[in-house]
Amino acid sequence: MSTESTTTTPRTTPRTTPRTTPRVDRHLTPADLAAALRDDVRRGLTATPKELPPKYFYDGRGSELFEEITRLPEYYPTRAERAVLEARAGEVARLTGARTLVELGSGSSEKTHLLLRALRDAGTLERYVPVDVSVDAVEGALPGLVEAYPGLEVHGVVADFDRHLHLLPTEGPRLVVFLGGTIGNFAPAHRARFLAAVAETMRSGDHLLLGTDLVKDPERLVAAYDDAAGVTADFNRNVLRVVDAALDADLDPDAFEHVAVWDADEEWIEMRLRSTRDQVAHVRALDLTVHFERGEEVRTEISAKFRPERVRAELEDAGLRLVELWTDEPGDFAVSLATV
Repeated sequence: MSTESTTTTPRTTPRTTPRTTPRVDRHLTPADLAAALRDDVRRGLTATPKELPPKYFYDGRGSELFEEITRLPEYYPTRAERAVLEARAGEVARLTGARTLVELGSGSSEKTHLLLRALRDAGTLERYVPVDVSVDAVEGALPGLVEAYPGLEVHGVVADFDRHLHLLPTEGPRLVVFLGGTIGNFAPAHRARFLAAVAETMRSGDHLLLGTDLVKDPERLVAAYDDAAGVTADFNRNVLRVVDAALDADLDPDAFEHVAVWDADEEWIEMRLRSTRDQVAHVRALDLTVHFERGEEVRTEISAKFRPERVRAELEDAGLRLVELWTDEPGDFAVSLATV
């Protein structure tokens, strides 16, 4: 799970500052997203073992559940990352001198305001580029940004950052931000491709700010993904509700139990859904019949955890140089600044 959460009220500049009209580029259409869902579900439910991508947790209900997760006592990543940004945003602004902040997977993250304010206070901020697959997420954030930062150029982009990085605005120097530990949802080969693609779009003076959850006591890690209140279990099952609604399916969320396990070899958490009985489900929009045996599991997410030396190595392999790596005081979460 990524860790976007919490609300902060941004400070505003005087009302005499002229406002600009935000713009939105759309590189994804609803038809593109529907086609991707169909492909992912067909591929995932016919694979061995079965798998569904975590990006489909996040319909309206899923987003609400995740916001609830970030407030749970067991789920430390959001608080830890925010603590790092609160302590280091000014330093990030000083080191980067960024005029453009590009946020990949912007969603509704309020932590971004810590960086926007720091860049504004440093006197360099000119534009903000929120990038998300959801047009609602991008467009929904625009009025608040215009209100909070008069004079800021806001250039939203509806895009898949795995496919459209080369289409993002290039006015620099840029600070490209990928927060929330979302990089941990990528398998190693996917991470390598993604980081290399980011590096290829960066010019001299650009920086990447990357959030990574760190390896720690497995009991704490598992608890963060299997809370006592069962919120994460409901969130996990929500992927079935999304498939049911989008593809006229009859996957029964109540016939699956939530499982979270620590893979010590891979150093990641896996979330799975385990069938509680032999069952048959139909995905009518795909003309697909899916058989589940009792105890069979569907993987719905990996969440890799990192060590600082691994962060450095993966950045270097992608052609990026680590400038700084900061952690919160307990050392639970890292935020890294890198450049080409």
